[in-house]
Amino acid sequence: MREVPDIIACEGCDAIYRRARLRPRDVATCPRCGTELERHFGQQRRRVLPLTVASLIMFAIANLFPIVEIEVRGLRSETTLAGAVLALTEAGMPPVALLVLATTILFPLVQLCILVWLLIPLERERRAPGFAWMVRAMQSLRPWGMIEVFLLGVLVAIVKLSSIATVVGGPALWAFMVLTVLLTSVLAFDPRGFWEMAFHRQPGS
Repeated sequence: MREVPDIIACEGCDAIYRRARLRPRDVATCPRCGTELERHFGQQRRRVLPLTVASLIMFAIANLFPIVEIEVRGLRSETTLAGAVLALTEAGMPPVALLVLATTILFPLVQLCILVWLLIPLERERRAPGFAWMVRAMQSLRPWGMIEVFLLGVLVAIVKLSSIATVVGGPALWAFMVLTVLLTSVLAFDPRGFWEMAFHRQPGS
């Protein structure tokens, strides 16, 4: 694997420094402007792949099983996330349906697939095809994944409906809760860590 040159540039002021050997949890900052130069990611990067796989499993459950089951006067109704998108479309709200589809299904799924694409080769000390483009794409998609916002909206709706109907959370609702926690952990990993993993192996990692 190709090594990174023994220099690093500050993103804040463009100052050039010689790369320091970092120990676990060490963070190097620019003496001139205080911008973070790099950090030792330690064991964190080894947890990203298992968390990503777990996120994909929860994502599948969240989309294949019903979110809630509602019973009113003996009539029962249940829906999945895809069913909710279709219902919004049929109700004459295609822009809202498209927004829900993109932010709760497409963008999170693409992010998770990119992570798997990047991490599996890195486990074998290789770089995935299109490595640079994939890392940038994942970083660009980060603000558009809004599963936690959708989950909050569902919980608010359940509370409001509980006064007029019997509402039971389905398997997908619990999967969404777990998925929210897992995605928060996975996406908290700094994308710069992928460059460090691909181009530079720090001692003790």
